[in-house]
Amino acid sequence: MDAVDAPDPHDAPGPHHAPGPHDAPDPDGAPGPHDAPGLHDAPFDPWSPEFVADPYPAYARLRATGRAHWFAPTGQWLIPHYEDVSALLRDRRLGRTYTHRFTHEEFGREAPPAAHEPFHTLNDHGLLDLEAADHTRIRRLVSKAFTPRRVEDLAPTVRRLAAGLVGELVATGGGDLLSVVAAPLPVAVIAEMLGIPEDEEERGRLRPWSADICGMFELNPSEETARRAVRASIEFSDYLRELIARRRKEPGDDLISALVGVAELTEQEMISTCVLLLNAGHEATVNTTVNGWWRLLKEGVRPDAGNPEKLSTAVEEILRYDTPLQMFERWVLDDIEIDGQVIPRGSEVALLFGSANRDPARFGPTADRLDLTRADNPHLSFGAGIHYCLGAPLARLELTAIFGELLRQAPGIRLAAEPVWKPGYVIRGFEALRVEV
Repeated sequence: MDAVDAPDPHDAPGPHHAPGPHDAPDPDGAPGPHDAPGLHDAPFDPWSPEFVADPYPAYARLRATGRAHWFAPTGQWLIPHYEDVSALLRDRRLGRTYTHRFTHEEFGREAPPAAHEPFHTLNDHGLLDLEAADHTRIRRLVSKAFTPRRVEDLAPTVRRLAAGLVGELVATGGGDLLSVVAAPLPVAVIAEMLGIPEDEEERGRLRPWSADICGMFELNPSEETARRAVRASIEFSDYLRELIARRRKEPGDDLISALVGVAELTEQEMISTCVLLLNAGHEATVNTTVNGWWRLLKEGVRPDAGNPEKLSTAVEEILRYDTPLQMFERWVLDDIEIDGQVIPRGSEVALLFGSANRDPARFGPTADRLDLTRADNPHLSFGAGIHYCLGAPLARLELTAIFGELLRQAPGIRLAAEPVWKPGYVIRGFEALRVEV
């Protein structure tokens, strides 16, 4: 299916997709999107189960047929090459938001529906969706609380939790790697970091809230997805507001107490920061663990658990080879040009991380091969530029702990059933991964 003619299965616009860039003003008379070359030769169908299961052949065709492809169903320019994706992540002519410079009307966009406001209030005050002075200010303040030392101090807890979860999987002879090990670990770690009480009911709500909120980051989410995200945004925000109030009265040795101690942060900024840490950390670790183990089991290869350096190198390759975040979107704040194609202000670009991480121009002729010893590996799975993932050190700590424990405790692990991919494309992963030990 072409990038031009693919159907749009949802009528409801998502948080970043209404209306399309073709409706935006073009002050410089730049060529329209349909003047872009190579559009009919590169299939891109993010709603197709077959595409979600293996988008990499389509990415190769996208790279072979151009550097910028117009995709009408979402009103975005697809950017598939490593060099372009890396450069645009650092280009200040693009932004995660545009409201720090333009009104919706000036930018040629419609304001989000009023019913979605709780989601946008939560999302728009988080680091990932801030630009310019606000981003600099909040990242500096949050960095005071989210320090490398705090991550280092968590290492024994992370390893203990990973060992216990893998032990449970081994004791029962196997099970669903996702629900038994991959999902509980990052949720428990973030809960520990934030100081959320060790109450099964309280911590049990974190993952459903995260999943419902993250549904809005898929392409053209449905109105039902938006309703779930709004409900989760309200409930999660109310819960954190109560927890922040408790920490103001009785501070502890946790991240929320540390954030409360940063006087320049507003309550909403604290809430949005905590939610972002859970959502970003949880989704990345879960999907990297499950997608990575599926690939290791299919190909019959194993990292060296006895060598920390080799294990770390293998984890970086797993992050590159099948990145959990396939796409990262940015608004064009000032006209840019890619390979002679002017992309005007008001457009949106979709930076294809999954394609960039498999680009032979950067990773050589073995780009499509899983090489657990790959040393030169500047993958983009954690982003780049000012929005480089704040939680990357914690994610790496969790991943090396999970992979190490599985290799040590379950050396004979094998697939028990072929897994099914979830329908989401942007945050890509399996419904479950059943294994036998």
